[in-house]
Amino acid sequence: MNAVPYLTDDRWAELLRVRARDPAAVERAYAKRIRRAGVLSDRETLFLVAADHPARGALGVGSDRTAMADRRTLLERLLIALANPAVDGVLGSPDVVEELLLLDALDDKVVIGSMNRGGLAGAEWEIDDRFTGYDADALVRCRLDGGKMLLRLVDSDPGTVPTLHACAQAVSELAAHGLMAMVEPLPYHRDDSGALVMSRDAPSLARAITVASGLGVTSAYTWLKIPAPEDSSVLDATTLPVVVLGGVPSGAPAADLAAWGDALHHDVVRGLVVGRALLYPPDGDVAAAVDAAARMLKASR
Repeated sequence: MNAVPYLTDDRWAELLRVRARDPAAVERAYAKRIRRAGVLSDRETLFLVAADHPARGALGVGSDRTAMADRRTLLERLLIALANPAVDGVLGSPDVVEELLLLDALDDKVVIGSMNRGGLAGAEWEIDDRFTGYDADALVRCRLDGGKMLLRLVDSDPGTVPTLHACAQAVSELAAHGLMAMVEPLPYHRDDSGALVMSRDAPSLARAITVASGLGVTSAYTWLKIPAPEDSSVLDATTLPVVVLGGVPSGAPAADLAAWGDALHHDVVRGLVVGRALLYPPDGDVAAAVDAAARMLKASR
């Protein structure tokens, strides 16, 4: 980790004090946040760090099943990432966004609120992914820049249907307020043991893109968040803006960067939304991992 103490003992103690004694400070922090003029940077790109995994109970990184459970460490890593001027902002659940607001880390940053976190990782109902975080009205009230929703498509699991319907409704509601709807469509199937496995083949990814693109009464404000495909022709399935997600870290940062870099050259791809792969790199150097991703995004444009 970076040697600079981004989250000092005093700063941490003050955060805990405010949490306990002044809950109204959260509303004030939302209201006073200085918003950026637009979502895209001057280079027409978008680079976000993602931190909504804990709200779905997905805490593991590599062999450490609880890596993201330590909140002070997570916030420290987020502060390091957000200090890089190439990082445009954050994607997070309400608790994380509010902690970053209380730490004065989100001025002039893009903030995307995570909406559905009810499909807890590993739960029997995981695919029935209820909306338990931000809703469209809250995103407007809190002056955030958009909402993100996860849509795992499993043809053999009826839990896909309510999630599909809820995502369509959220896309429509966000569009009515002129806010970005960031949809993350991921095709999955169950293996012989019943475990969920992502389908990374081109036909499955292209199908997921087309399904997500058609959600809601309009696609005017829809963005797609998808894994970097091995076959870039998958991205020919849409005209919507796309951001490449980092996904589960492979343990080989150079390989992850190479995969993202290939996808970033496609015309519809606007940037990156990466969480664990940058916040928990194998060598612990968050600043270096973020900088490497930022340089790659810049070079791709």
